[in-house]
Amino acid sequence: MNNQDKLSIRKGASQSTDPAIAAKELFESLNQPDISLALFYCSPEYDIKQLGVELNRYFSKINLIGCTTAGEITPDGYLSGSITGVSVASKDFTVVTKRINHLSNFEMSQGEELAHAVTQEMESLGKQADGTKTFGFLLIDGLSTQEEAVISSIYRSLRDIELFGGSAGDGVRFEQTYIYHEGAFHKDIAIFTLMNTNQPFTVFKTQHFIDSDAKMVVTEADPAHRIVTEINGEPAAQEYARMVGLEVDKLTPQIFSAHPVVVQVGGQHFVRSIQKVNEDESLSFFCAIDEGIVLTVAKGIDMVENLKSLFVDVREKVGKPQLVLGCDCILRNLELNQEGLRDEISELMTENNVIGFATYGEQYNAMHVNQTFTGVAIG
Repeated sequence: MNNQDKLSIRKGASQSTDPAIAAKELFESLNQPDISLALFYCSPEYDIKQLGVELNRYFSKINLIGCTTAGEITPDGYLSGSITGVSVASKDFTVVTKRINHLSNFEMSQGEELAHAVTQEMESLGKQADGTKTFGFLLIDGLSTQEEAVISSIYRSLRDIELFGGSAGDGVRFEQTYIYHEGAFHKDIAIFTLMNTNQPFTVFKTQHFIDSDAKMVVTEADPAHRIVTEINGEPAAQEYARMVGLEVDKLTPQIFSAHPVVVQVGGQHFVRSIQKVNEDESLSFFCAIDEGIVLTVAKGIDMVENLKSLFVDVREKVGKPQLVLGCDCILRNLELNQEGLRDEISELMTENNVIGFATYGEQYNAMHVNQTFTGVAIG
């Protein structure tokens, strides 16, 4: 591999709460000649409109994308209240980004059209748009409730290309999330980026939960609003509480985090996290749940050991990663703070060159999931 094929990667972060200073410090960290892509994640505590103006001031000639978060994974590990990012410059790193507006009116055909558009543009640049050289990355409004439709419609039109992504966050407020594209922050949008490289890479998913024997069937649900009304023919909250050995009034975000449910698809387990108990004893989820789905109450395992195992696997596949782009669920972020694991996990993220954020949900190939760490490792 000659020098022009190597990736030049610059990472950085700013903990300044002043949008002008934060944008300037981020630019000084990331700026380099011939940037193919610059990517950032920022705390929702910033004055978002002003931060958008300041970022555009510095990055106006650069392909910069980003979003708001529920926590940032920086070169120094996990932070909150910061802005972090990465830039990649190389003749061997080609990027095509497309936007979907008005997600609230999204139709499946839009995802299919976007997939065709990005692959055609990549091929028009003389690059292979297939799974050996190319992967996809989605950033989406985390309050849109459109992740399932968007990710599945894009994935099924991408042939063998793998993809991952994250839903933008808003701390723990769940009020408004923003995606940055073409010089400004937007709501109700998604941006999909196709990336092509000759470097070895692997798209991954991990979660620190395993199956238990506690199985239940969703007998009544409203998938469009992510609400499950009945489980096993009983009010959903009552039946879930019974399965975990508690009363309904003891169901808290901590309980949901410790006892998520999983669904099996194609031999793999995907986490479906509960958001809250509603007044009618239905359950709101972070993902859509259909009637007839069999759910299993999951058992937690050691998050640190699970991450160590992931990175061992990554290194076996691609060597020491030059860069990992990671999407880590807000519920994992809450857990690592509650369990006192922040420093240990920050060290693992730093050792493996992770830049990422705490999300309102993660995407992996055709699935929208929760309590999961997804991403790509570039070797």
